[in-house]
Amino acid sequence: MGEQAWTDVSDGELPEALIRFRLSPADARYGGNLVAGSTSMAIFGDLETEIALREYGDEGLCVAYHLVEFLAPLRPGDYVEARARIITRGRTSRRIRAVIYRVLEAGPDGRGKALEQPVLAARAEATIVSGRRGGE
Repeated sequence: MGEQAWTDVSDGELPEALIRFRLSPADARYGGNLVAGSTSMAIFGDLETEIALREYGDEGLCVAYHLVEFLAPLRPGDYVEARARIITRGRTSRRIRAVIYRVLEAGPDGRGKALEQPVLAARAEATIVSGRRGGE
């Protein structure tokens, strides 16, 4: 297989994915009531799957992460919004950029605190391919 030609697809016409939910007490893994980075990775995986379903009609496969950064802590009770979009398209693959923002945080007493600006908590870039074999 030769080198793939990549095309810029940032025109907003291609699939995007959005997830918004509250982190639960079961997501806490570390001292200080912190949510593990693996939770963010699972969120990225869900975004990739949604885009793959829209693009390929199947769940697709993540073949590489090119960048993963954890930029701000997440805690149980926080509401997060995660988004992903295709940034380049190859013949059989898609490169995706994904972000997770904390949009509302929970205090120690469980009360929510609205944020003036969403906080970028994590970001990633990944490549996905169709999960179909041999053009099924």
